[in-house]
Amino acid sequence: MNKHGRPGRTGRPPSGGRPVPGNPRKLGRGLISTEPRINDRIRVPEVRLVGPNGEQVGIVSVQDALRLAQESDLDLVEVAPTARPPVAKLMDYGKFKYESAVKARESRKNQSNTIIKEIKLRPKIDPHDYETKKGHVVRFLKSGDKVKVTIMFRGREQSRPELGRRLLARLAEDVQDLGTVESQPKQDGRNMVMVIGPHKRRSEHKAEARAAAGDKTRRDERDQA
Repeated sequence: MNKHGRPGRTGRPPSGGRPVPGNPRKLGRGLISTEPRINDRIRVPEVRLVGPNGEQVGIVSVQDALRLAQESDLDLVEVAPTARPPVAKLMDYGKFKYESAVKARESRKNQSNTIIKEIKLRPKIDPHDYETKKGHVVRFLKSGDKVKVTIMFRGREQSRPELGRRLLARLAEDVQDLGTVESQPKQDGRNMVMVIGPHKRRSEHKAEARAAAGDKTRRDERDQA
């Protein structure tokens, strides 16, 4: 069997202590392999076979499916093991794994690690304290973090929820150049809560533009093919 696990080279899969990809055996400390079974590791009498371009071949014996994989220099990969019969697809498994890893890496690169910060205010906050708290919100939004703003009511203040709404509306307006309200003010027990999220940063806009340009290029190439 070659490095991709293709059939007809070395016979049966390795035995002993090493876990076989696709076999849900525990890997130390309770971890379980999520690798699909491929080629002669698929131990069922028949499969519903899908061709390399997604075409439905139908239900065939696993021996015939393995023969087709070998003739096409492809792998037989079990993609839906719980189906009856299991679904298997002809593909270049090594290339598939590489492309999946590249996509996952690009996805992680384009994700923004957003953290939620919290600021607490009183309904009758004095002007100096308000400016201080607003400064914190501005700093958090500039750093790309979301801000959970909590208005804390005490005693008779609980009968005046409009005070909290007015204060939250004022804060949202004061920082509108940096962020937008993602969660409107709502009562949470004795508190009132609102969430403000930062506007997309310049780097995120550039990443989205590059992704859109790449998609357009691929579409043009397919149309010309």
